[in-house]
Amino acid sequence: MLTKNSEKYLEESLKALSEFDEILILDNGSTDSTLEIASSFRNVKILTGQFIGFGPLKNRAAKEASNDWIFSIDSDEIVTPKLLESVNKLDLTKKQRVYSVSRLNHYRGKPIKCCGWYPDRVLRLYNRTFTGYNDAVVHESLQLPEGTEMLTLDGYLKHYPFDNVESFIEKMQSYSTLYAEQSEKTSSPSKAAFRALYAFLKNYLIQRGFLWGYEGLLISVSNANGVFYKYMKLYEKQKGKQ
Repeated sequence: MLTKNSEKYLEESLKALSEFDEILILDNGSTDSTLEIASSFRNVKILTGQFIGFGPLKNRAAKEASNDWIFSIDSDEIVTPKLLESVNKLDLTKKQRVYSVSRLNHYRGKPIKCCGWYPDRVLRLYNRTFTGYNDAVVHESLQLPEGTEMLTLDGYLKHYPFDNVESFIEKMQSYSTLYAEQSEKTSSPSKAAFRALYAFLKNYLIQRGFLWGYEGLLISVSNANGVFYKYMKLYEKQKGKQ
């Protein structure tokens, strides 16, 4: 689990993981009560380090684990009892297996099932001797070597990524900058506009954001803004190199 100023949901997240023998937290400079909360749990081991990208940080934390099977959890995610039961029943003798988890994303504490927010499947359980995360600074993903067998876990993660409009804007700024810094793709204003428009139409119409009131509109517009600015930042980075 990676943390930075994660106090809001951390205690609930760690309580849901109380059955695990070891939880590794890699903190990137928290200034709130994150480390105090983490240190109150007997099964938590705390590591610290500078931010070098989400993928590299997750791999660094995995190397410090006592076991080869890694369950990657975000600090704003809560493992539900059904998901925990599913994990406890696993046959972990086949290391080439990678397991996906469904996330139920929330906005201001409300579960949202539009705009691609549910079931929002993510690959999270894997054997570190078989695979690991790529080196992406943002939007990291597990690498899938030849022979990977992908299976699905029952249950889901409760995910609390945004509490208000401000948190949408903050994450959009951070993630779009990280994307532009790492990407080698080409961009242009027209590409940024087209991709942003497509993102909005996909979220709001195809993924039924229009059925979810102001939350659906907010999510669709915010996602479109994020897409627009990440490609505009990439364009300006390329212009700066000319």
